[in-house]
Parts: sequence; C-alpha cells; structure tokens
Amino acid sequence: MPVNSEVDVSESSPDSSETASFPINELFYSIQGEGKLAGVPSVFVRTSGCNLRCWFCDSYHTSWEPTHAWMDAEDIIEEVSSYSQAAHIVVTGGEPLIHDELGKLINALDSEGYHTTVETNGTIYRDTSIGLASISPKLASSIPTPARDPKGDGEWAEKHEQQRTDMTALTRLIEDYPFQLKFVVTDSTDIDEITNLVERVRQQTSVRVRNQDILLMPEGQTENQIAKKREDVADLAMEHGYRYTPRLHVNLWNDEAGR
Repeated sequence: MPVNSEVDVSESSPDSSETASFPINELFYSIQGEGKLAGVPSVFVRTSGCNLRCWFCDSYHTSWEPTHAWMDAEDIIEEVSSYSQAAHIVVTGGEPLIHDELGKLINALDSEGYHTTVETNGTIYRDTSIGLASISPKLASSIPTPARDPKGDGEWAEKHEQQRTDMTALTRLIEDYPFQLKFVVTDSTDIDEITNLVERVRQQTSVRVRNQDILLMPEGQTENQIAKKREDVADLAMEHGYRYTPRLHVNLWNDEAGR
C-alpha cells in the first residue's frame, strides 16, 4: 500500500493527541529479500526521511525527495494485522530511527507478538524491542559527489560524509540487540574499509562479532545492475570469510514498487 503525499517530512505530526504518528511512505506485504532472514514472508513498514543521502539509495522517495502520509501507531498495527500470514515485520526507510517515537511503534508490534527487524544505517540508537538490528553502515563509496549526486549538485556530499558513521550508536545497537552488519558493496575497493570498520567494532564492543554476522551484498537497483556485481561480491565474501546476501526482491521483481 503506497501512501504517498506531498508533505514535508520535517513537519511535525498533524495529530496532537497522545497517539504517536509517523510519516509512512509504503506499507506492504512481501518477502524479506536480504540478510539472515532472506525469504521470510514479511510486512514492510517504510518510513519517510533520512539523515543521509547515499547516491545509490533504492528508496529515493524516502530520502532525496521524501513523500508520505501520516499514520498513527494504531492504524499501522491494524494494517499490519490484515496480513495474517506474516509474523515478521520489517521497519525500514529512509532511516526509521530518526523518528523520536518509533520505539513506541516497535514496542507495540512486539506486544502483538511480531518479530521486528529494523533496517538502519547505524547512526542512531533507540531503546526499544528490536528483534533484529539490520545495520548497514555507509561506506565512502556511498558519498553523493557531484558526479554521482542524483540531483547533480553534490550539496549533500560533506554532510553525508560527516554523518555516515557514529561509532557510539553503532556499538550500542550491536551490544543491545541481535544484529547483522550488512554492507552494500559497489566494487572490490570497498573491502578494506569494511574490514577496518569491523575491526573497530570488535575493539569497541564486548559482544562477539562473528564473520557470519557480516554480510556483503551487491549494489544495484535492478536485476541487471546486480547481476554485473554479484559474482565479484560473492568472491569477496568467500575470500574474507563473510556471508554473501542476495537481494531476492530485486531478483524476483526487479525494481517494481511495493515489492
């Protein structure tokens, strides 16, 4: 269910009641396409708004040009419950953890018996009932330089670079929740930065970060784009002992909306 509207994502919720409201770009039923739970039937709750601007963002209308409609937590849970086949929820974005009251929604979903994966770039921490923190730290290759910026001006390049890594938030997410570290790989030059970041995480946390918790996936918004990279990314995963994750939703439905 796409629920787009021309509303500024920075605008406060129009609902002044005690019920938390969220800018929702999409809410739909599909399968989890990436990570440890790839293949699991899931309801996706996609919030709008992001604190970063990856040039390759595959949800452009949650970041570069955010669109949404406001939904309160009760309406979201009612919509989620209409997909009776699914016991797994994926809260994604954009960056869902930018929303101060998201924890209330996640706690409510947990109370209803759902397992919730939160897809996050790892720069924000929230204390809530996350079933799996799917953390995708952004590498230098994600910076929207003027040559790669979808809008062509590079206005976000410096801000993105300054904000793309927050070790305090990243390590707290890893220490407090079941987690996976999922890296978007543009080419083989990314691997040194991935390895260095993993070592920093291991040095700064008391939690064991296993190679099997580190997943590499090929960058690409379409099946053709991913097909050009997946063999190289799989080779990198094998060489370094990491896991390769497919992007099943792209393999199955290409770049079709609501999938």
